Amino acid sequence: MPRDASTKPGYDDATVDAVLDALLARLPSRRAPWLVGLSGLQGSGKSTLARQLAAAARQRGVATAVLALDDFYRGRRERETLARTVHPLFATRGVPGTHDIALLAKTLDALKSACPTRVPRFDKGRDTRLPPSRWRRIATSPRLVLLEGWCVGVPPQSTRALRRPVNALERTEDADAHWRATVNAHLGAEYAALWRHFDALVVLAAPSFAIVERWRDEPEQRLRALGAPRAMSPAALRRFLMHYERLSRHALRTLPALADIVVTLDAKRRVRGIRLARQAARSTTTAVP
Repeated sequence: MPRDASTKPGYDDATVDAVLDALLARLPSRRAPWLVGLSGLQGSGKSTLARQLAAAARQRGVATAVLALDDFYRGRRERETLARTVHPLFATRGVPGTHDIALLAKTLDALKSACPTRVPRFDKGRDTRLPPSRWRRIATSPRLVLLEGWCVGVPPQSTRALRRPVNALERTEDADAHWRATVNAHLGAEYAALWRHFDALVVLAAPSFAIVERWRDEPEQRLRALGAPRAMSPAALRRFLMHYERLSRHALRTLPALADIVVTLDAKRRVRGIRLARQAARSTTTAVP
């Protein structure tokens, strides 16, 4: 029987059940809440899958909460300060260093013992975090916490890998590699410390980075058709995605080998396979070439 319509459109029930079955079989029986990372590049459907997994888990009696890494972005003013004091490219949210990881860790701690609690929400239209009075309320401590985000679980790169720019943005606006080195330092520090707390990592594997621009442009096309003032033109979107390109390509190369569960997608986001790792060798403390 199909699940609640709120989970549609999205992944079919067979896929959701297969991922959830594999996930629950891998989680430690004596520890709660379980923390599961759900990683996927922009437009891959990670938020949709997270909602569907949560709905299916609740139907099985497993209290579940979903957190989005995007809700922990630093607001526009904080990033403007980073842009002045560290590097201008930090004005654009997205890369490691533009999230409040301390707030995320505090929220995860609260979910373990201090429920009811409130979970931050970020308003992308206003480019700032909503006031606490408008945060999402979670009444009881969950058994399962899903943390979804585009760079979730990604390990840092080696210093050598940072030297060559991957696109025009890095060549012209980060010629000395200071921005990408700083991003990488954050990834290897507070982000890696968070990833080490995962009980499992699920990865949505896109066929290539090239498809991300097409996927990410789909909502922008709808906004442009409506005449929305904040809709990005194809050129603006291309520049925006250049901020993500380095780590997106790095994620495609590295995450499948680090994940407990890999969901392979084709160019139309159809599931082409689900692979289970015999034993995930996750280590986010070591830089990967």
